[in-house]
Amino acid sequence: MLNHDEKRDYIRMDVDCDITYKLADSTEVKTGKCTTLSGAGVSFIADQPFDLGLAMEVSIMPKTQITPPMTAFIEVVRSAKQGDGSYEIAASIKSIKGN
Repeated sequence: MLNHDEKRDYIRMDVDCDITYKLADSTEVKTGKCTTLSGAGVSFIADQPFDLGLAMEVSIMPKTQITPPMTAFIEVVRSAKQGDGSYEIAASIKSIKGN
């Protein structure tokens, strides 16, 4: 068993890779930066805020081919404005999209 101080069900990993995101009912795709990822959630930097509870689809593209890309359906749980005018979006992963 892993020994860590974090009281979450899954360890949160800091990442720095591209992410695409779109609203569940939209075809418009935007690009941001994924900042953290865990088995239950994801956070990323976007150019706009999103309402809590909003359903989205994200695709995370790791920088190396060792880790495969992942597409998931998420629900926004936090949207916080950053000092540079961007927004940090935190979301829970509801399901992983299969190939």
